[in-house]
Amino acid sequence: MLIAGGSLAGLMAGIGLARQGHRITLLERADRHRPSGAALSVSEAALRTILGPEHARAAVRMAAPRDGEAASAVPSTWAGLYEGLCRAAESEPRMTMRHRARVAEVGQDRGGVWARTDDGHRHRADVLIGADGHRSLVRRTVAPERPDASFAGYVLWLGVAAERDLDYAGRWPGGLDIRHTGNHVLLGYPLAGPDGSTAPGHRRLGWAWYDGTRNALFRRLGAVRGQIAHHSLRSTDLDKGVRDGLAREAAKRWPRPWRDAIGNSIDRIDFVGTPIAEYVPDRLVNGRMVLVGDAAHVPTPMTGRGFGTSLDDAEALARHLRDTDGSQAPHALAAYEAERLAPAQNLVLSGQGFSRSFARPA
Repeated sequence: MLIAGGSLAGLMAGIGLARQGHRITLLERADRHRPSGAALSVSEAALRTILGPEHARAAVRMAAPRDGEAASAVPSTWAGLYEGLCRAAESEPRMTMRHRARVAEVGQDRGGVWARTDDGHRHRADVLIGADGHRSLVRRTVAPERPDASFAGYVLWLGVAAERDLDYAGRWPGGLDIRHTGNHVLLGYPLAGPDGSTAPGHRRLGWAWYDGTRNALFRRLGAVRGQIAHHSLRSTDLDKGVRDGLAREAAKRWPRPWRDAIGNSIDRIDFVGTPIAEYVPDRLVNGRMVLVGDAAHVPTPMTGRGFGTSLDDAEALARHLRDTDGSQAPHALAAYEAERLAPAQNLVLSGQGFSRSFARPA
């Protein structure tokens, strides 16, 4: 089996299928190392279903703090979970991961499916799993009548700052903090340090700033074109005037320690801006091609269910493909779609109430 995309959804699907005896080749365009300041809620019990107890325990330990029960309110890190899943995938003898292998073209014929990478290599298999994110190439073949996720009308700034770099001696946040001010929403969250420690002096603060006022900037820089969200902006893509404007606004709009964390991220020129996209799927399967994760459904992050739904996708796909051979794969994929399509649609629709109230037309 082939998997296009090696983020969380692709890794979970691949590990689950490899554990059942399927041979997996995962093609990922990015490097092996993928830092991120994002956070998420991770349940070892939920991961155990798809990864097995050993992989689930190891992945959670990579993602979660190591300082005991006092750290229970601290979210897990995306980067830690990704690292844990990569290590689990690398330990599976039936799974091969190829990084810096960008999929340029996919297709299917009577003999199965294929994916051509930028280096000209053509990979063949019985099934192709699209786990290649909200700009999914595989989705263009699965759902050619509506291949693109739509811009939701607002953007997200995301960053993380180390406690040691902040001039802040007040009370450390004990959990998620949500702030609303007009066309802006801030989610602030404490994080463990890179080594998993939550000891004072070793901690970090993550922040996610939803901004309904800077759509024109993203359009001017090509990150949004028409109604399509094309790509994120790195802080280095922004000129000093834009960065200084964000810092001034953060200082006026948000309380400490969040304005300190945002200011520090801006000073270091180490944050990203992402146009929020949404996609309500009409289908998840076409022949021997199937979608999981953000390739299948793109909700606003405000739902808080993106990772959990991707895990559900991986579990359902592995279950339906259990004990199948190449000839049975299309029927198994159709059963997967029958189970997962409605939950995927409902996930995205549940977040659109927020999007419609928050989005701005500019």
